[in-house]
Order: sequence, then structure tokens, then C-alpha cells
Amino acid sequence: MTPLQETLQGACGRMMEYLQEKKEATSWQLKLALHLSSSVLYLALGMLLEQGKIRLEADDINYKVSLPQPDITPQQQF
Repeated sequence: MTPLQETLQGACGRMMEYLQEKKEATSWQLKLALHLSSSVLYLALGMLLEQGKIRLEADDINYKVSLPQPDITPQQQF
């Protein structure tokens, strides 16, 4: 594993821990709280989004980042 891959993997893990505790954050909050460079922040967000582990919603110049909600399909009543 390359040093960049290790850095990204660590950033992804720390983001997931942060989101499990806080439930939602902006990309700016994650950058500041986890002391990430912009490059590492956006690469890690892209990795987590691709894996389906987070949701992103545009909010002006930031993104709202949250954990995906479980897909609850209502039961049909007979």
C-alpha cells in the first residue's frame, strides 16, 4: 500500500467515526476537526461516496455529509 493510500484509508476511518458520533457534518467541519488537507478530504469523501458509506448534499460552497439512512420499504397491508 502506498503512503497516499494509507493516508486516505486513515482519513476515511476517522471520517466514519466522526459521522457515527455526530450523525452529520459539513465538509468544512470534517476538514477542521480531522486536520485534513483539501486534497485528502475530497479524495476520501469520493471514496466513501463510491462505497455507499456516506451521502453528500451540496450546500453553497460546502457539502453536507451524513450516513445513509436505511432503506425502509413500507409493508403492504392486505
